[in-house]
Amino acid sequence: MKMQWALIAGLVFALLTGIFAVINVDSVQVNLLFNTVQIPLILLILGCTLIGGIIVGSYGIYRQYRLQRENKQLKLRVSELESSATSKSTLDSFKSMDSLDSNEPNSLLENDSIQSQRKGNPTGTL
Repeated sequence: MKMQWALIAGLVFALLTGIFAVINVDSVQVNLLFNTVQIPLILLILGCTLIGGIIVGSYGIYRQYRLQRENKQLKLRVSELESSATSKSTLDSFKSMDSLDSNEPNSLLENDSIQSQRKGNPTGTL
């Protein structure tokens, strides 16, 4: 929707510039620093408008290129962070599995000592 409004505004501006240029058809003297020339004002107005449009369009293309490059770099960074988070969670799950495996004999010993105390063995040995 925003692009449609920009296109409509550009067309209105071009129409107004064209009407303004057609009204001013008198010849004017233009000083180019090294020479002075006589040209119709219509050509001067349309030429300046064209040069301004080229400058603004070039800046817009440069800005769009820069944003696309930044977007690509950010997507690569996100994928790197996601892969490192995935590998870290996998590593954490392996560590938690190792800690569970190492805790099993202790928990079995604790259960044995508790059961032996229930049987009336105060020392906790079998």
